[in-house]
Amino acid sequence: MRAMTETGASAGGKKFEGPGGTPGGLGEALAGLAMIAVGIYLVFSHVTVHTSFWRFVGSPGQSFGLTLLPLLVGIGALFYDGRSVVGWFLTVGGVLLILVGILMNLDVYFQPTSLWNTIFMFGLIVGGVGVFARGLRAH
Repeated sequence: MRAMTETGASAGGKKFEGPGGTPGGLGEALAGLAMIAVGIYLVFSHVTVHTSFWRFVGSPGQSFGLTLLPLLVGIGALFYDGRSVVGWFLTVGGVLLILVGILMNLDVYFQPTSLWNTIFMFGLIVGGVGVFARGLRAH
């Protein structure tokens, strides 16, 4: 048998440490994470996302076609020479420009819900943060 050290762990092993390097608190940390996850899920399930008219860089006069131009020129350059640095730059830049344009034109709305549901959803999140933080303290 191995001799026990002062901390109670065997000489060859290390004593189990909980979250944050503290003893105990694993159950609280996991419960806190579960509360946060459920709260975030409920909030996200009450949010509606849809797109609106294409407004690139905030100006209403620009159209989607202008953002396609770098992508199309880049694709053409890559068909001409597949190792073209400029072609790859324009193609990747064009795709990123389109993705940024899509994200910029999303409208996010919180669906009407009761005050009780709103308090419950956000209460789960902040309560979970508190329980998780308590689980990180030494017990």
